[in-house]
Amino acid sequence: MIDNAYILDNGGFTAKVGIVIPNSVMKAKSERRRPFIADQVEECRDASGLFYILPFQKGYLVNWDIQKTIWDHIFSKDCCPVNFNETPLIVTEPYFNFPSIQEAMTEIFFEEYECQSLLRINAGDLSNYHYTTDNPGTLACMVVDVGYSFSHVTPYIKGKKRREGIKRIDVGGKALTNHLKDIISYRQLHVMDETYVINQVKEDSCFVSLDFMADMEIARKRGRENTIQRDYVLPDFTTIRRGFLRTLEETSKSTEGEQTLRMNNERFAVPEILFQPSDLGVQQMGVAEAIIASINSCPVETQPHLYSNIVVTGGCSLFPNFQKRLLQDVRKLAPDEYNVRVTLPENPLTYAWEGGSLLSKHPEFYSFVVTKEEYEEEGLHICYERFDV
Repeated sequence: MIDNAYILDNGGFTAKVGIVIPNSVMKAKSERRRPFIADQVEECRDASGLFYILPFQKGYLVNWDIQKTIWDHIFSKDCCPVNFNETPLIVTEPYFNFPSIQEAMTEIFFEEYECQSLLRINAGDLSNYHYTTDNPGTLACMVVDVGYSFSHVTPYIKGKKRREGIKRIDVGGKALTNHLKDIISYRQLHVMDETYVINQVKEDSCFVSLDFMADMEIARKRGRENTIQRDYVLPDFTTIRRGFLRTLEETSKSTEGEQTLRMNNERFAVPEILFQPSDLGVQQMGVAEAIIASINSCPVETQPHLYSNIVVTGGCSLFPNFQKRLLQDVRKLAPDEYNVRVTLPENPLTYAWEGGSLLSKHPEFYSFVVTKEEYEEEGLHICYERFDV
């Protein structure tokens, strides 16, 4: 799995190390004593009322004890073992990460994990590297990362990110799950403690609407005319491990006493927040407007290249129709003479990780990293010089 570097794409909800693992410690009501670290959650017998302890708050790493517990598990032989004495480490961090977090991270990897060499980098830089490697000759690239805590829009020109063009929207997967919990708790069933299950409901039943008002009209209809309405069968953790969607006809035929949620306009109203954050009271631009604002802040000669090379990553880009809707909205707002193209990679979750594995094969890879000797000699100062975050 590791070619010649160990890549840890350390996200707010999942950590990517070639496989995607939850970046959290979870506690269950059924087994109070035992914390489930990262992918151990699959061993949990009853995941209702699962309580998350997350190392990331509002997109930045603040809970170091929890994060270290998770890293210890990831690097152990139970998960993805590694010997840092021989293997360089590439680890991702958010844009504009606080200096205190950067220092603590560098210290932990060099002093506690005894890394031989380290490269701290933004996940967007790896996505951009992946995209330009797949599409040689690309002069500029627009990386749209729709993550868990927030969404970033970042222009890259000739491989360098343009800082004044970076836009952040404080809406991501977490806000969507919480909003869905609010709606369902208000309309049907009290699910405020069921983050784990409602997150699955969101992943399984939500989609992005290509015409919001038209879909709202359909959702108002009754009976067969309403093609959006579905039932979501909730898991009972004995026969059903994960819930699933089904049509109302299937529900009427079913005899087992399952618990269901009736999903109607929530299915598309929740992801709509990514395009209209004001629906949630967040007075910010949606993803499409942020792309336009970001491109407009770049030199005029780079703009056509940015419009035609938009790449979408992050978990929220997995909603059905997300790419089509983004293309539709950007096309409406962009100047007519520019060609707009939005690329959704095959696996948007691991796109940055794959970029890291390509970067580790770069002939000059060792000129990007900081070695343990350099760190011990020059301290944190050299990390600020070499890592462009």
